[in-house]
Amino acid sequence: MPSYDYRCPANGRVLEVRHGMHESIATWGELCARAGIEPGDTPPDAPVERLISGGALVSSAALKNPSLPPCMSGSGCGGGVCGLS
Repeated sequence: MPSYDYRCPANGRVLEVRHGMHESIATWGELCARAGIEPGDTPPDAPVERLISGGALVSSAALKNPSLPPCMSGSGCGGGVCGLS
């Protein structure tokens, strides 16, 4: 299950939670419930925004490719897309 970072503009906090790709979290209360923390003084209906984060590297074994991508072998990524040039 992927992890996502969410920011609450009402309190400035950023939390990382895991959920399915097709799920979404819209409020501080939902986010706190998913993270297993108390909402504190922030109203549970305060909106949150999902932050853009970088993707994770996929291992060459998962791609059934016996060679490492160039960035993992120390020679840099060609074409601007790691391991997919």
